[in-house]
Amino acid sequence: MPKMKTNRGAAKRFKCKKNLIKRGSAFRSHILTKKSPKRKAQLKSPHFVHSANLDSVKNLLCQA
Repeated sequence: MPKMKTNRGAAKRFKCKKNLIKRGSAFRSHILTKKSPKRKAQLKSPHFVHSANLDSVKNLLCQA
């Protein structure tokens, strides 16, 4: 049986931590002048994959 291949798009978007999967935050790449400093600071904080989507993301990353 061939090896499972990791989805390369998912591998670039998610990082595996101890028991969580870290993800990027939307709305922080451009048009930052109209966003308040508080909002930009909150977008900088770490975000993790929701428990409802955890199984599908693990499947993309080939984790059992």
